[in-house]
Amino acid sequence: MEGPNPFLELGTELVRPADELRERSSGIRAVLFDWDGVFNDGWKDIEGGSPFSEIGSMGVNMLRFGLWMQNEGQLPYSAIITGQHNPHAQRFAERERMHGLYMGFINKVEAFDSFLAKHHLTANEVAFFFDDAIDLGVADRCGLRILLRGQAGEFFVHHAISRGCVDVVTALSGGQNGLREATDGLLTLMGRYGDTIDQRAAYSQQYQNYLAERNAVSPEIVRSAR
Repeated sequence: MEGPNPFLELGTELVRPADELRERSSGIRAVLFDWDGVFNDGWKDIEGGSPFSEIGSMGVNMLRFGLWMQNEGQLPYSAIITGQHNPHAQRFAERERMHGLYMGFINKVEAFDSFLAKHHLTANEVAFFFDDAIDLGVADRCGLRILLRGQAGEFFVHHAISRGCVDVVTALSGGQNGLREATDGLLTLMGRYGDTIDQRAAYSQQYQNYLAERNAVSPEIVRSAR
């Protein structure tokens, strides 16, 4: 990587060598997100909801666009798995045209297996963004695992790394827009950051083609019966 290393400057931690992560990213066909602690700082309102940032939203969209270009016009499958029933997450999934939202899944592996089966994916084709213990069963299996560093979670970071289910750790937490750090970092590893941002800035024909395909998606909302 020429010039200053953005990972070192920001403090993003690459747990595995950059070359290995680039190789892994080349096979990614889907992106999967936890909600609390990833899109926000984890605090709840009186109704049990938690919001999202437009900065993180743009990052997710840019990552999907970058993967669409990498995979020659194949839209990456995208979903959120959360242990809570959250109207903010539903609003995001519907607005951003995610493929799925799985709510109320205390055992997230059940939702993960359903997501894989529905879209004919293997686990190593999924990039997973997560932050806490409830996510580890999914992180154990995914091809690329990005851990959002919690504001008081260094013990968890060390444990997750020793467990072998983390590839990248952000310097910032979800409440500090660490999700944008994570998506931008993955685009940088893919070698597509500048092109992705510039094409969005120009509202290029290629971006418009991606957006039309993205906006044709009808999100599937799945609520756990438990």
